[in-house]
Amino acid sequence: MAALALRGFGRRCLLARLGPGPALHQTIPMATTAQEEMRRFWERNSRSGRPVSPHVSIYKWSLPMAMSISHRGTGVALSLGVSLFSVAALLLPESFPHYLAQVRALSLGPALLCSAKFLLALPLCYHSWNGVRHLAWDLGKGLRLPQVTQSGLLVLALTLLSSAALAAL
Repeated sequence: MAALALRGFGRRCLLARLGPGPALHQTIPMATTAQEEMRRFWERNSRSGRPVSPHVSIYKWSLPMAMSISHRGTGVALSLGVSLFSVAALLLPESFPHYLAQVRALSLGPALLCSAKFLLALPLCYHSWNGVRHLAWDLGKGLRLPQVTQSGLLVLALTLLSSAALAAL
């Protein structure tokens, strides 16, 4: 509070000492406000027909784009899954075989059990095969667009086959 009073007093003294000068009376008013500038910008943008967001209308979804996003997503999901499993293993009172026996006691049908195993294996297999693909890219192999698409289809096929094989175990 004292700082504000001192500031106000100092300002008044400074203005009194300087007196009305050219700096105080000859200020140039701003032509427009920021709000008016933004309004004019959006009017020009809507008249030109340009899209508001390039992700909505310019870029088409392609296989490499979708696989890149999926690779990141499976990496995060696997990391969270391992972390949660580790915390559960530390905090739960019983050992893993006890909980496995409880799942077996539920008498789930083989189709449901195989589907659950397939869904658990799918992100691991996809992330692993796509990681091999990225390692090949790091070596400079398969970077042309047709090769990128072919390797993407190969990764998807290998993912489905290896996930099915792991689910059948």
